[in-house]
Amino acid sequence: MTQFLPPNLLALFAPRDPVPFLPPIEKHAHHRKLPYTGVAQFLGEFEDPSETKPAVRIETREERKERKRREKQEQANYKLEQDLALWNPKKNPGATSNAYNTMFVARMNYDTSEGKLRREAEAFGRVTQIVMVKNRLSGKPRGYAFVEFEHEREMHAAVKGLNGKKIDGMRILTDIERGRTRPDWRPRRLGKGLGKNRQGPGEKPKVSSKHENGREPPSHGRSYGRATGYIREREFDRRKRSRSRSRDRDRRRSRSRDRYRKHRSPEGDRSSKRGRDRREDMMRQYGEYGAEIRAEYSGDM
Repeated sequence: MTQFLPPNLLALFAPRDPVPFLPPIEKHAHHRKLPYTGVAQFLGEFEDPSETKPAVRIETREERKERKRREKQEQANYKLEQDLALWNPKKNPGATSNAYNTMFVARMNYDTSEGKLRREAEAFGRVTQIVMVKNRLSGKPRGYAFVEFEHEREMHAAVKGLNGKKIDGMRILTDIERGRTRPDWRPRRLGKGLGKNRQGPGEKPKVSSKHENGREPPSHGRSYGRATGYIREREFDRRKRSRSRSRDRDRRRSRSRDRYRKHRSPEGDRSSKRGRDRREDMMRQYGEYGAEIRAEYSGDM
């Protein structure tokens, strides 16, 4: 159809001039393809393997932590051996005279006095000596003491009677003295100790997953599925009962409303309507206050 157009419109559809040719850009020297050559001439530039230094191995973070922990443990073991060699409880000048009549009292309140402890212990027998252990540098109490009785049976009775008793708000722990009565006993600072209520350095109490964080892990077994289904069934029954109660309530309201409408007489409706019409006429004639006074005298109100 374009051949039938006039020349002025055909000029609009004329093709443009071709794009001028430009020579390609030359590549850089490091981008040009070069012929393959040998490397024999560069062998003299390589390093002699005999003169190469061994590679330095860098210690990782985990290895460094393990090395520090091992060194610290070795130092603690060395210090423990030295303290154990110097420790001799039988040569302690501040100890009681008779070890078999001595009771050990721990977990005491720091404010508990010697007189208070003596009054509690004398309920089981005669007390001959009380040693309140204190810090040598600061002079503050350490929270434990040694009580010596006159007879061994009194000491055993006090151990049974005072164990777990509250003194100044703290439940004390009592036991016989073991440092001088048992040769294989060592204090906790020397690697041992009685009982499992306290662990040594670096030890953590073994807590089962059942009591971890104070709650049991969620169980997804058969009993859990039964309990979940039972809870869902109870919720469904509760919602069903609430809906039925609401429907019964609406039904009772509608019945009472219908009963009230049935009991109303047509004569009463006509009389009330007649009274409203009379009051409206009086308000139009006498005004609001005048209508009230007029109705009061006429007996309508």
